[in-house]
Amino acid sequence: MSLVYSEEQRLLADSAREFLAARSPVAAQRRLRDEASVPGYDPQLWQEAVGLGWSGIPFPEALGGLEFGCMGLGPIFEAIGRNLSASPLLSSVVLGGSLIHLAGGAAQQDQWLTAVISGERRVALALDEKPRHAPEHTALTATAEAGGYRLDGEKFFVIDGLGADAYLVAARTSGRAGEKQGISVFLIPANTPGLQVSALTLIDSRNCARLRLNAVQVASEALLGTVGGAWSVLDEALDRGRACLAAELLGAAEQLFAMTLEYLKTRVQFDVPIGSFQALQHRAARLHVELQLARSAVMAALAALDDSALSAAERGRLVSLGKWKAGEVAAQVSNEAVQMHGGIGVTDELDVGLYLKRVRVAQACLGDSDFQCARYAAFASLEN
Repeated sequence: MSLVYSEEQRLLADSAREFLAARSPVAAQRRLRDEASVPGYDPQLWQEAVGLGWSGIPFPEALGGLEFGCMGLGPIFEAIGRNLSASPLLSSVVLGGSLIHLAGGAAQQDQWLTAVISGERRVALALDEKPRHAPEHTALTATAEAGGYRLDGEKFFVIDGLGADAYLVAARTSGRAGEKQGISVFLIPANTPGLQVSALTLIDSRNCARLRLNAVQVASEALLGTVGGAWSVLDEALDRGRACLAAELLGAAEQLFAMTLEYLKTRVQFDVPIGSFQALQHRAARLHVELQLARSAVMAALAALDDSALSAAERGRLVSLGKWKAGEVAAQVSNEAVQMHGGIGVTDELDVGLYLKRVRVAQACLGDSDFQCARYAAFASLEN
């Protein structure tokens, strides 16, 4: 298992960093927020990213992808984190596209995955129903009826849910909330009668939605995979999303740390740069060490997802470790950045606050620190 990027992946990292710095700097995200952009991202920028091949990275060549693996996604999400760039890469490609790839039939892949890779359509995963991420507690019901299913319930925190062309809805076809068995996934077009989508405001001002399904009727062809057997592919797709979020958190933390170091070198107090104060030097040195540890954990998570020799439990354990460590360090760096910038650290004019808000949302997305620790412990106990 390699914990460093290959030459090709480093070239991809350089390309992504240059592209986003030029086309999607932090100022662009601030503008999207101030304009209250409904999609939450720049559609033209997304089409340019698709043209660079980003949307095809994790998928096989036979389906129109590049087959570059999760290690290929890592550099891009690091660059996304550095620039706070908003795009449907996580929601539509990594989460939605992976589910269609892993569980969808040939017809579903031909109709939807091809369109996702080409950027013609956008899908969103509708999973969580509680304030905290708890996929096994899916309670939205899918009742079998003649020729299909009827879905009833609500979903919250649907990433990039506003304006999506279709939703991948996790529903319970058997069992009860808390059980992993009995969960199914349905691909439901946005214009399906009975499906209501509304905005859900989060502190990072990104596109997030709430779904209400009131007697939504779907044909049996809307089912992905087998009835009640979606857990394994759902968990695999979620792990891809968690690893990508970990990479984004790492990129945001490293950029925020660099901004803070620059401020320590230029801010003068008592006729000397504040970076000359030993107490601040010690705090900065500690952050540097933690960032290196976080990078190792994130790289291990990305590499594990591409390593077919590892068991599902081992991959899940490493992914949870990476997401936990990246989230903890990003929160620590953002807190210290606010403190070291002093009074201006809490003003909206400074980019520090934008990073802090995005870090808080990304840290909670697809499982916060408590969730990842519990999941890590559960997988570790299986190996012992």
